[in-house]
Amino acid sequence: MRCPFCKRDDSRVLDSRESAEGTVTRRRRECLGCRKRFTTYERVEELMPLVVKKDGRREPYDREKLISGLQKAVEKRPVSMDQLEALVAEVEARVVERGEKEVSSSLIGEEVMGRLRALDQVAYVRFASVYRSFRDIEEFMDELKGLLDDHGADAARRHRGQLED
Repeated sequence: MRCPFCKRDDSRVLDSRESAEGTVTRRRRECLGCRKRFTTYERVEELMPLVVKKDGRREPYDREKLISGLQKAVEKRPVSMDQLEALVAEVEARVVERGEKEVSSSLIGEEVMGRLRALDQVAYVRFASVYRSFRDIEEFMDELKGLLDDHGADAARRHRGQLED
């Protein structure tokens, strides 16, 4: 593995850990040249289908592009990089399961939003506002109202559960 600091390709593995789902191996390495430490991630390369954009263009799936968008959505939120990696791994697994050569960007977006909504509602609203390109404040408010309605229903279910105890 090439060192990102001095570009030497001699390093030793200090620590290896698998993700909770077993889909990614995180390796902590030390460069034998400059002695700096860095982290690498190893995952099985799956053949992802082409992504069909809203305007009809087709482009290769780009994991880093998705991670970057999610990082912006979770900025200053209590969401770890491990949680984002797990979310993306789940979405990728669902897309690969479909067995199609092409998949719409909207399918990927909806898969991400469903998981992000359960993970962090503020990040979900941020992601949705960019992904759905709300035309006006009313569309945005409708999305928030749906989120609040779901939150109220969840609270009511929790309250009923406490009363039954």
